[in-house]
Amino acid sequence: MSKPIVITDPYPRTLELIFTKKKLKELKSKYKTITAPKINKKKFYENNIHKATFVMGQPNLDKKILSKAKKLKAIINVESNFMDNLDYDYCFKKGIHVIATSPVFSKPVAEIALGMTLSLLRNIHDAHSDFVKGKEKYGFDSNLKASLLSEKTIGLLGFGDLAKSLYPMLLPFTKDINIYDPWIPKKNIKKLGFNPINLNEMFKKCEIIYVLAAVTTKNKNLIDKKLLNKMKSNSLFILMSRAAVVNFKDLIKRVKKGDIFVATDVFPEEPVAKNDPIRKVKNILFSAHRAGALESAFFNMGNIVLKDMDLISKRLKPKFCKIAQPKTVGLLASKPVAIN
Repeated sequence: MSKPIVITDPYPRTLELIFTKKKLKELKSKYKTITAPKINKKKFYENNIHKATFVMGQPNLDKKILSKAKKLKAIINVESNFMDNLDYDYCFKKGIHVIATSPVFSKPVAEIALGMTLSLLRNIHDAHSDFVKGKEKYGFDSNLKASLLSEKTIGLLGFGDLAKSLYPMLLPFTKDINIYDPWIPKKNIKKLGFNPINLNEMFKKCEIIYVLAAVTTKNKNLIDKKLLNKMKSNSLFILMSRAAVVNFKDLIKRVKKGDIFVATDVFPEEPVAKNDPIRKVKNILFSAHRAGALESAFFNMGNIVLKDMDLISKRLKPKFCKIAQPKTVGLLASKPVAIN
């Protein structure tokens, strides 16, 4: 019996990035892999997609090309963000699963979000820098603006994979967790013991706001000066999902007032220009889109991809990767990453 064919097209990832040597050997033992070329890609898919059981990657696949894919069971997006580059309706109609490996990043991102929170509250990063420069302050003098995470009022803007990994880490510190997510029924939020809240109330009330929402056609620049100006003095704004949700010009203006603190792992344009003025803005803790980029996370991609391929091959539903949903996938507007 011939092996099912997998077209591998993982750019910007590589198979070696997402599979351990052992798992890559397993992939090639169970499936025949065909590597998509970097040029003339459309022609390649026109000539080869009819052979494929799986496509591992996020190529542009319109209805005309997909109509040739008589054996195709799943498209596995290993960039991890659903993009507007294939005919989702056709896939749903024909029973072609469209899945993404985004769940592997939720715990790494949640952990660094907690770390950034503690560093902002206790000024860990600046205290270290001061010590290296010989300008350290000892004892109480170094903690004049410091405070505890315990008993803080938390706002989670978005309640997807990231938030679901983050909130258990916050519960030992505080139970006062407020959630805004228009895609999640309020009753589901209340069942968890949390408080559904609108954006205006979140920015007025919450002392720490985590932005964890995916970018959609409806929420680009959602967080603007109107909301940011409602923030309390000494509150924290922690951006861990996508930059397009925030109007960065408004955010920088708000931070320059000097009474709030920001941590961000993402930026409107990446890599950030060396002369970008944001680099000199005080009260911002910077991270260069590295929150989820751990070797363990990338290798976990390979693990969940193989598990879901096995389930799909048995005519079962995938359960480890994120599944594209007909009601929401058309609204997603994530900008693909260019650097792993």
